[in-house]
Amino acid sequence: MRPVRRRILTFGLGFLVSAAAVMGVAGPAAAHDAAESTSPAQGASVTAPPEQVSVTFNKNPLGIGASISVKDAAGAEWAEGPVEIVDNVASRKVRAGAAAGQYTVAWRVVSSDSHPIEGTFVFTAASAAPGTSPAASPTAAGTVPATAPAAGNAPAMGTARPGTTAEPADPADAGEPFQWSIVIFAAVAAGLLATLAVLARRRLTAGTDEEG
Repeated sequence: MRPVRRRILTFGLGFLVSAAAVMGVAGPAAAHDAAESTSPAQGASVTAPPEQVSVTFNKNPLGIGASISVKDAAGAEWAEGPVEIVDNVASRKVRAGAAAGQYTVAWRVVSSDSHPIEGTFVFTAASAAPGTSPAASPTAAGTVPATAPAAGNAPAMGTARPGTTAEPADPADAGEPFQWSIVIFAAVAAGLLATLAVLARRRLTAGTDEEG
């Protein structure tokens, strides 16, 4: 009786350990690429609006379908030119004449495994860019000068200069998908434990009846 129960428990524990090892290997491999840092950093306060913004990833994103938008508190777009991707850094220029204030950067790229990922970060400029005049700033939310392309231009091909990246004060929104493998593993483990408990109880009951 006892050897049977011991074998059942040993098998169950061995299965759980093996399943945990497999899930531990498969979990990271299933995760999509993620943003490691941004420039400016998330929540950073800079002296003046930068000449460009950038996002650094843990792997090289694909050079298609990338977009970076830079909007002020009024919703006016300040990004201009194409998105440039060099290795694992995606960047876009900021139009000259940006005023002081808070800016929100929204980015979207296609990761190395062909899945789109996106995120946002904010920074604050303490003063306007050098040479800024009142007429240079948009006066209405969403106003974009005719010379500024929209925020979803295709990335440029060829040599480009990535921005200087900095470690974010808070993790950038990497837009990673939920890891369902953890939920599946927990459900399988719970079901196995319940099955083992039922089998052990039946063996114990059968042994008691035989002794009686």
